[in-house]
Amino acid sequence: MAHPATEPRYATIKRYIHEQIEQGVWPVHSKVPSENSLCEQFDVSRMTARRALQELTADGVLMRHQGLGTFVAERKPVGSLLEVRNIADDISQRGHRYSNRILCMESQPASDPVALALDLPPGSELYHSIVVHLDNDLPVQWEERYTNPALAPDYLQQDFSTITPNRYLSQVAPLSGGEHTVEAVLATSQQARELEIVQPEACLLIKRRTWSRQGVVSFARLLHPGSRYQLGARLDPGANLSQE
Repeated sequence: MAHPATEPRYATIKRYIHEQIEQGVWPVHSKVPSENSLCEQFDVSRMTARRALQELTADGVLMRHQGLGTFVAERKPVGSLLEVRNIADDISQRGHRYSNRILCMESQPASDPVALALDLPPGSELYHSIVVHLDNDLPVQWEERYTNPALAPDYLQQDFSTITPNRYLSQVAPLSGGEHTVEAVLATSQQARELEIVQPEACLLIKRRTWSRQGVVSFARLLHPGSRYQLGARLDPGANLSQE
């Protein structure tokens, strides 16, 4: 198989496996060649073959079962721990169809916790929205967002069926910073109904604050069914990293 002369051998194996999956040669849940088979096919060491399988497993492409082998995983959307991404772009990049359901668009006074998150006085007017994001008609994210009206005054007039809140806010109040926390929670009855999951199912909740140079723009709670979503991150080994 042709490959760039400078491409590491483990990367060649990863690319080959990706191609077999994308071309439908290896469908979901099918068993992939063992480390020994890959060693023979690509004339590499077992360590090289193992690295390729381990990285694809960490990326959610493959799943490994002790004593049984390695299989093609059912792909889940993968959210990044290191950047703020637009979910519509993520879905489209996988070749899937993005759509959403808008459940709420309103103005309301800020509760104490939300006011604190937005750096506003308690009771301040803010914009509240709830949008359910779908991947090929399957709900993958419940987004509840509180937005500072001073930094996005036309927020409630937007048609979020054509542009996501994330994309709109990045245009009117360009991102200069953000922070988020992640925890495992159970969905409320309304969230379970809208996400089409059966309780109790563990969900991933991302609490995310983003700000521009003018201040905190929004505070969002992003809820994902655990069976349909995963979080991941990869650090560049060449980056200047410090540990406290």
